[in-house]
Amino acid sequence: MCFHIQLTATAQKLEQRFKAQFVQNHQYSPNTHNGFTHPNIPVITNTNSSEIQLIQWGLIPHWANNDLIKTNTLNARIETIAQKPAFRDAVNNRCLILANAFFEWQWLDTKGKSKQKYQIMLPNNDTFAFAGLWSEWTNKNNNQTIKTVTILTTQANQLMSRIHNSKKRMPMILSPQHENDWLINNKLILDNDLLMATPIQTS
Repeated sequence: MCFHIQLTATAQKLEQRFKAQFVQNHQYSPNTHNGFTHPNIPVITNTNSSEIQLIQWGLIPHWANNDLIKTNTLNARIETIAQKPAFRDAVNNRCLILANAFFEWQWLDTKGKSKQKYQIMLPNNDTFAFAGLWSEWTNKNNNQTIKTVTILTTQANQLMSRIHNSKKRMPMILSPQHENDWLINNKLILDNDLLMATPIQTS
């Protein structure tokens, strides 16, 4: 799965890399994000591919009565998005979720009581895009409408099977030359085999 991501690029660098304007650049700063705090993260949607927007992580489907579901929708399994009620209405709402790295914990024992943290990235720490879905939800208490996103995951490759050895899943990283194919044509061409991993010492 993917619940912790890092983005080290400046707003200007993101604009150059993705050829899009950062509409809320004054609200953005490079950071490491914990999905369970539901941060606003940089995203490019298929309805406005010329803009980078800050959108809340944790998809809330349009039919939800409240936002409690968002803790369980940080990720979406690509194999079941068309069937799951939380995601099936958003399968055509495609987006790029921007990052430089993500973090995963390898279980060192059968119950996961001892773990090793890894930082996973592309060579040279290049900025990349996760394949994602977005949704728009209106809070009935205050009529505020917000956009939310989820990161798509797939079966882990050889590297990630060793690291994410509990559930053997990984986020879907798009090949740069095919990012627009995902946004516009719903084609999925991945860069997952280029990933590198570095163990992180934790106290």
